[in-house]
Amino acid sequence: MGKEGNLKSQLCCDCYNSNINIFNHCVYEYRKGLRDLALCTVCACRKEVIEGILKKKDIAYYIQEVDNYKINIFFGDDICIDIVNRMLKERSLSDLTDEEDFILGIMLGYNRLQQCERYIKRKLRVDAIKVHREDDNIFCVVS
Repeated sequence: MGKEGNLKSQLCCDCYNSNINIFNHCVYEYRKGLRDLALCTVCACRKEVIEGILKKKDIAYYIQEVDNYKINIFFGDDICIDIVNRMLKERSLSDLTDEEDFILGIMLGYNRLQQCERYIKRKLRVDAIKVHREDDNIFCVVS
């Protein structure tokens, strides 16, 4: 394994304790009914351990690869996981529409007012670029 691989491995091991603590806290909140859906981003090398915990506790989950080193683990109520699965099937979080991003944020229990502000900012960003087509030429006008 090269120098970069060793560094990535060490960083993964270093962050494991904090990742597993956050994960365990989210599981605790889910089991206490404080949230219906949770999202944790963890080192990919911990996938089997976390999957084992979720299976043992009979908690529905959906795993999405972020890159070679990280995964997103959504877990919670069956219906929430079904929605996440449908939204993210073969897409990344950055590919969600503004509306899907808003819905997912609300489902995850993020601050409603901040989600509304985020939605408006995303919509304004998209609406600021108007596409004008004349013949075969396309012009973008930024307002």
